[in-house]
Amino acid sequence: MSLFSIPRVLAHFFGFLALILLLVWLLHFQGGIEYDSDIALHVFNAHPFFMFFGFIFLVGQAILAMGIARGNRKTPRIIHLTLHLVAIILGIVGINAVFKFHDMVHLEDVYSLHSWIGIGTFCLFGLQWLFGLAFMLGSSSSRANNMAPWHVAGGRALFLMAICAALTGLIERSTMLTLLPHQTESRLINFTGLAILLFGVFVDMSVGFGHFS
Repeated sequence: MSLFSIPRVLAHFFGFLALILLLVWLLHFQGGIEYDSDIALHVFNAHPFFMFFGFIFLVGQAILAMGIARGNRKTPRIIHLTLHLVAIILGIVGINAVFKFHDMVHLEDVYSLHSWIGIGTFCLFGLQWLFGLAFMLGSSSSRANNMAPWHVAGGRALFLMAICAALTGLIERSTMLTLLPHQTESRLINFTGLAILLFGVFVDMSVGFGHFS
């Protein structure tokens, strides 16, 4: 195995590990995921699932996809744009879920640092996708190449902002659980957060190594 491929392999490992740990937490400890449920907690659980699966897991896969085919750049670009579009759709569902939850339990909306980072990231992410689509379809190759470093840098920054939003959200939830007797659940949340963080680190490292491979 090439040294340059190690970050990519580790990114996939920690991405799937984070997804598994998140599902164990939401399905086993939190009772399940159901957007249309009458149970407020089940509605809330749709928020961390869709936001992680869309804005972190799929976006990470979209970033990694740009390095899968050096000779043919069109195919990975289409995969990249498509996964980002799916992430936006899932993000809309995830954000709607938390607003619905707040309405059900009569909580104020967008009051925490987590929500500020999350909403900001979502809005900037949508603009990033539109600009990427515009340059892919309507710009000359030379102009697209000039804008590529800005697009890559912005995408990496937004991906890390999404990681930050996820971790602050897990911290909020874990803080609430410290008052409960389920210490195993709190530890599971911590390990989930670490897996998400390491997924982000190795995705970003794979982009850096990709420039030298």
